[in-house]
Amino acid sequence: MKIALIEPRSPDYHVYSGLAIPRLGLPVLGTILGQQGHQVRVFVESLREFTPAAAWEVLKSDLVGISVTSSTAPRGYAMARLLRLKGIPVVFGGVHATYLPEEPLQYADYVLRGEAEESFPALVRALESKGSLGGVANLVYRDGERTVHNPRQPLSKDLDEIPMPDLSLIEGHERLKTVQVLTTRGCPHGCTFCCVSDMFGRRYRMASIERVLEEVERYRRCFIFFCDDNFTAVPRRTKELLDRMLSRGLAPRRWYAQVRADACRDRELMKLLRRTNCCRVYVGFESVDQHVLDEYGKHQTVQDIRDAVAAFHRHDISVHGMFMFGAEHDDAETFARTIGFAIDAQIDTVQFLILTPIPGSALFCNLDAEGRIFTYDWSLYDGHHVVFEPSHMSPLELQLGTMRANRRFYSTPSVLRSLSSLGFGTAMMRYWGKRIVRAWYRTNAEFLKRLHSWQKRGVEFPRHFSLRRVFKSDPLQALLAQ
Repeated sequence: MKIALIEPRSPDYHVYSGLAIPRLGLPVLGTILGQQGHQVRVFVESLREFTPAAAWEVLKSDLVGISVTSSTAPRGYAMARLLRLKGIPVVFGGVHATYLPEEPLQYADYVLRGEAEESFPALVRALESKGSLGGVANLVYRDGERTVHNPRQPLSKDLDEIPMPDLSLIEGHERLKTVQVLTTRGCPHGCTFCCVSDMFGRRYRMASIERVLEEVERYRRCFIFFCDDNFTAVPRRTKELLDRMLSRGLAPRRWYAQVRADACRDRELMKLLRRTNCCRVYVGFESVDQHVLDEYGKHQTVQDIRDAVAAFHRHDISVHGMFMFGAEHDDAETFARTIGFAIDAQIDTVQFLILTPIPGSALFCNLDAEGRIFTYDWSLYDGHHVVFEPSHMSPLELQLGTMRANRRFYSTPSVLRSLSSLGFGTAMMRYWGKRIVRAWYRTNAEFLKRLHSWQKRGVEFPRHFSLRRVFKSDPLQALLAQ
């Protein structure tokens, strides 16, 4: 079969805009299907927008797979609707489709929940042979007027069975400057705002160190982002991996990873991070209020955050700190406290986001049950738009407070101060953050106006997304409509 796999772009500017790093799910699926004799191309809109030639490639497909998060779901739905008008079957996957499968089924033929390394090839085999769909695990589909939910498949225990992704399947892969490498799946922590532990399991499933080294060797000339939810989750294993990278001369030019604050407690680990050219860590600090950290189930203290930033800096590793506003204990004073903390601790770059109830998380279930979510326009579920009513401030106060926090941290004086205290690299990243903040303001004037009118004048706020608005003035719509 000729199969196209699509990762729709995010609907708005965000802190990673301009850093196009495709998620690994579709390249892995493409690799598996290619090994089985199918012709596969992967299209990642954040890396390269659709050209007429690429659109025609999609239109000649026998099957199109679209992987969506909550914020990219409306764009994926708009694509699917146009493709199905052309008679092309569409299957949805990804986190959003996993937790709300009947919604994407309105726009597609099939939905695959959870991990799809086994279920997607099984679906393709069933479609090729025109056989029964009943044996395809994780599949949701229509049988006449009935919606069928096939049983979920147990999570794969051996990550080594999953092939290394062939990134050359991605349209525009030559533009990749940073590649992702995954060494584990799963998380035991179960933070209330996150659905990782439910999606990928509450224990760490680890690829063998030899397998990881083989993949690192493949990308040794690139920058590498270890995209595990917590790269240092099992310190002994991480240290063995880094030590063997050194002994075999496989340390990348630069690499980055997501870690927890408690990684700084292991001095040997910290030294190995630096010796193998780790230059930046992404750490979910979330809050500088202990009540909020406890509310989230973070199992860390505010002092842990201070210690982590200082320890990483001592080893010449920059820190990208991720914070969220809107918790039950947050109020109008939270913004100033958090900004002050970030500046005093000399965190290199930050991500001030609005707490967002992502489907599949405990947070979503709780706020939804309480009737506090005022819009299900998924294109706003990107951490930069308020979508629920917080406890101790209005939605408008939460939105404006978060925007001002970003604008203050990424101000011109902040850029200049960081140039002398934190170095040229951090100063350039803060300058880039300043540009992103300005771009967000320009593109969200209408959203801010609607939010203000809804709160101040009682004007109705849109409850759901609009496919027409998603594709308004979009060149892809014209290409698919030809």
